[in-house]
Amino acid sequence: MAETKLSAEKRTEFGKGAARRIRRADKIPAVVYGHGEAPLHVTLPGHATMMALKNANALLEIDVEGERHLALPKDVQRDPIRGFIEHVDLLTVRSGEKVSVEIRLVLTGDAAPNTIVNQELTTLSVEAEATHLPESLEVSVEGLEAGSHVTAGDITLPEGTVLAGDAEQLVVVVQGAASAAQVEAELESAEAEAGIVREESHSDDQGGQTSGS
Repeated sequence: MAETKLSAEKRTEFGKGAARRIRRADKIPAVVYGHGEAPLHVTLPGHATMMALKNANALLEIDVEGERHLALPKDVQRDPIRGFIEHVDLLTVRSGEKVSVEIRLVLTGDAAPNTIVNQELTTLSVEAEATHLPESLEVSVEGLEAGSHVTAGDITLPEGTVLAGDAEQLVVVVQGAASAAQVEAELESAEAEAGIVREESHSDDQGGQTSGS
């Protein structure tokens, strides 16, 4: 994964008031830390940072007044209503260093007819080189029959990437789709448990009579 370059400025003002002023200027308060170094408080360009962080594991090259820092987003705080970025914690990394991250899982293919695919996990915990993190991992469900499942250990990982979690953890479970009769029976059972009584439909009395001679 190629790094995204961002120019940052050292931050000397702190507190809620200072943070609001930074955001009004279309910038984002952030802190860069790691490897035993003192935390570095900076401001990042708002739009460029927002675009870069569309990838949860974006590798960033932060230029702070001529000092270069390679970093990964560790925590991104967003406004719960409007969604804009309020603050970013960045973890410094080195080329060749291995880190543990969550990688997004993407389902591909179509399971067998009359089945339902349930995705139990949306991300997978892996360990990989900080400068070679996969953006996503594909999980094929092509042709899987009802009763099939995919575990974390079944997923093919890129070279240099290893599973960090439980290999037996379920990722995908394939079930048979319920028939119309099964759905109706389950509905009637639920209604009975809830004490709901259905009104019986009556056929037209005249329609049920035969004409005499």
